[in-house]
Amino acid sequence: MRKAAVVTLALLFAIFLAASAVAAESGTKDECVAKSKEAAQLITDKGLDEAIKEINNKTGKFVWKDTYVFLMDLDGKMLAHPMNAALIGKVLLENKDKGDPGKLLFKEFVELAKSKGEGWVDYMWSNPGDEKPRKKVTFIFRVPGKDVFVGAGVYE
Repeated sequence: MRKAAVVTLALLFAIFLAASAVAAESGTKDECVAKSKEAAQLITDKGLDEAIKEINNKTGKFVWKDTYVFLMDLDGKMLAHPMNAALIGKVLLENKDKGDPGKLLFKEFVELAKSKGEGWVDYMWSNPGDEKPRKKVTFIFRVPGKDVFVGAGVYE
């Protein structure tokens, strides 16, 4: 009986450690805010061209854990995306929420950037490699004085 209890506790501890390791590899909302504001500061300090180069860098400072920063203009055109180069240069205003086809999430990004300058948008999206949509929240931050915004999101 005592041996079974020890084995059970050891298994529970192993499961806890594995769950903690997975959680540690997920980006946080606070990191999304900080990295977005850091990217905006880079645009202000070094200019759009330099920022685009850095944001597009898959191994750069704007890609961390399981998330990244992207850059768009206020017309809905993707200017930089480190994980999907096929999106760069495309206007994405008609892209729909995977859970609510009536919700145009990139249009919401643009409207938020234009109206409030910063905030969160929640939507359903498919994680690469997993077709089942999950809830994702993305922080949008308009670069002060510019017609561009950056964003970064996490799955919940």
